[in-house]
Amino acid sequence: MAASAVTPGRTQQGPDSGQVSAGAPSSAPDPGCGATAEDDADEEEPAEIHLCVLWNSGFLGLAYYDVSDSTIHFMPDAPDQENLKLLQRVLDEINPKSLVTSAKQDESMTRFLGKLASQERRQPKRPEIVFLPSVDFGLEISKQRLLSGNYSFIPDSMTDAEKILFLSSIIPFDCLLTVRALGGLLKFLGRRRIGVELEDYNVSVPILGFKKFTLTHLVNIDQDTYSVLQIFKSESHPSVYKVASGVKEGLSLFGILNRCRCKWGEKLLRLWFTRPTQDLGELNSRLDVIQFFMLSQNLEMAQMLHRLLSHIKNVPLILKRMKLSHTKVSDWQILYKTVYSALGLRDACRSLPQSIQLFHDIAHEFSDDLHHIASLIGKVVDFESSLAQNRFTVLPNIDPEIDKKKRKLMGLPSFLTEVAWKELENLDSRVPSCSVIYIPLIGFLLSIPRLPTMVEASDFEIEGLDFMFLSEEKLHYRSARTKELDALLGDLHCDIRDQESLLMYQLQCQVLARATVLTRVLDLASRLDVLLALASAARDYGYSRPRYSPQLLGVRIQNGRHPLMELCARIFVPNSTECGEDKGRVKVITGPNSSGKSIYLKQVGLITFMALVGSFVPAEEAEIGAVDAIFTRIHSCESVSLGLSTFMIDLNQVAKAVNNATQHSLVLIDEFGKGTNTVDGLALLAAVLRYWLALGPMCPHVFVATNFLSLVALQLLPQGPLVHYLAMETCEDGDDLVFFYQVCQGVASATHASHTATQAGLPDKLIARGKEVSDLILSGKPIKPIKALLKEKQMVTCQTLVDKFLKLDLEDPSLDLDIFMSQEVLPAAAAIL
Repeated sequence: MAASAVTPGRTQQGPDSGQVSAGAPSSAPDPGCGATAEDDADEEEPAEIHLCVLWNSGFLGLAYYDVSDSTIHFMPDAPDQENLKLLQRVLDEINPKSLVTSAKQDESMTRFLGKLASQERRQPKRPEIVFLPSVDFGLEISKQRLLSGNYSFIPDSMTDAEKILFLSSIIPFDCLLTVRALGGLLKFLGRRRIGVELEDYNVSVPILGFKKFTLTHLVNIDQDTYSVLQIFKSESHPSVYKVASGVKEGLSLFGILNRCRCKWGEKLLRLWFTRPTQDLGELNSRLDVIQFFMLSQNLEMAQMLHRLLSHIKNVPLILKRMKLSHTKVSDWQILYKTVYSALGLRDACRSLPQSIQLFHDIAHEFSDDLHHIASLIGKVVDFESSLAQNRFTVLPNIDPEIDKKKRKLMGLPSFLTEVAWKELENLDSRVPSCSVIYIPLIGFLLSIPRLPTMVEASDFEIEGLDFMFLSEEKLHYRSARTKELDALLGDLHCDIRDQESLLMYQLQCQVLARATVLTRVLDLASRLDVLLALASAARDYGYSRPRYSPQLLGVRIQNGRHPLMELCARIFVPNSTECGEDKGRVKVITGPNSSGKSIYLKQVGLITFMALVGSFVPAEEAEIGAVDAIFTRIHSCESVSLGLSTFMIDLNQVAKAVNNATQHSLVLIDEFGKGTNTVDGLALLAAVLRYWLALGPMCPHVFVATNFLSLVALQLLPQGPLVHYLAMETCEDGDDLVFFYQVCQGVASATHASHTATQAGLPDKLIARGKEVSDLILSGKPIKPIKALLKEKQMVTCQTLVDKFLKLDLEDPSLDLDIFMSQEVLPAAAAIL
């Protein structure tokens, strides 16, 4: 409760010594105010996506609603096979909470949904499947839903015809399946009331924009590859109570390249990592920006742009709050900073080369609407007073009526002092003091302290005063004067709030009408943020720009480096790679354990991946051909910790490559067959490689590291230009084995397992026995047990048998010597003899 009050006492010498208080209602501090306003700006909506999909006659139409930015994303009608691989890829990428479709479906879609529904419930990617009547997906009714929707980004001044033209420029109404999917999605959102479940029914689901997305030109990379190449790596956060998920990014490619200054930049970088592309125009446009900021003379500009980007906050969340009239005090300050930072980005980009597409887009698409928004907010909102009072307040000279009422409110304390003194003169002499207070929604009251004689409720009655309530040992009354004040001044606080709320609503409408440019600001600013982050990492780590050659059937890398391993090792040895055309499509790499085979494989995969993201790469030169997929079969730590069969992982991962790899795919295989019988593993590895080699020019680019030297010795692979043999170079220095970590032509002469075991710290006797057994196997001789070890075991067995004899109690009537001899003595004797 807030009050404006004065409390004159009988012993005081005049009204100036009275205590005066005036203020607004005090409430719990808003999390968006003060020092925490920036933290609140980075607050994110729950990751929740609702997908609507239709499939008919070999074409797929889909649209989804993203709760985090209140935006509908749609994919124009796209061809998809009966196995619906494209739909499965969309599900894997966006991981929807619900999948909405028509109850009347094609047989292929029915089978797909049945398989999806049968997945185990523990799988996080299993969405809720929602069927709507087929009439909800009618073409005409879907068009009507789209055209009659309440979209805040469309100005109210537009006529119906202009609105239709505007939406037609965004939504492809000629894509019939997509239009029907959009109509079904709008029906679902309205029925479920996503995000507005607790709002009045007249409040619609906020839709802040429509965005187009496509899955064309994308490179296929499965989750196993992301894990084993350490593109992403989550680990437990040391301070779990500080973060909602309890995990953080560990040592990974994403972790070392993510230097983004805003949350939406980080989100876009993750999206680029999950959507590597073959679109050379898009890749080169990204590289142009990175190369520009790699120049030393542009370093200062990059730092200035990075500072501006740190003020770009979560605009969609603010716009959503405005749409729902839930705007926080801090939202206005954050939006003001965001818009002015965007204007700073625009001015900076106008001085940069307009031949670079991103600079041109920022310079021209950050329109004067931004300046209008910033000017309106700056001229209307009183930030200091708003934060102090925890509510929206306006600056002086905006509304004369508000200013007049505020002046009255400010003059109340001194005026109420005079009224209180006059009231005190008319009260009983036993009343030591009184105050006149103002309470919003209640009005003016006379407040006096409770006297010791006032025990019962009947004692509270005072002639000429109307008793209202007792609070904190003070009695509150209405007097003739307080009633006059109510009639004269009214409810000032509420009147001022109502008028300021009306101004806030009008300001919100002005901002929402320009939501399109604000959304575009976030798109372009996040793109600039990502490219500045990639340029910063490339500058620090010494990366170079890759080249793309559609005519090159493969990958060429000169002196490539592993981007993660080089940060952990004191000295890193670079290696070159070349595969393509009709030569060397299958690279068989041999060498001792710990010689660098796995690092080399991962290095090739990571450099190729970085080039397909549009990043500079850790190599002197890199030329990338038309790579459409990356498949890996490399053991990860997760598979070991889960206790899974490594051979089953081998089969599952290699099966993906065998069934899906094309002539443009990159396949990395490390020690296939590990975890099963050596002969079986060798046979399966040879069979897989022979299957690919039989494809001739259609063979994918395969890098396989193996310790199966018999693969070469027994000539299990056909001879020809498609197969190249590489080895990790080593040198024997006496009893020591020196690793050069350098790839060379040829085949390793031995696995040098004993040297590796020595470096691992195994006992010398154990290593010597291993050499002996290995030599016996190679020479075809029988393996005999060690005599000393055999004699030691015999002595232990004899001693155990003697101890059992000594413990026998021959006088025990329950003792059965026949059983003892058959179960204890005879088996031990057989082992000894």
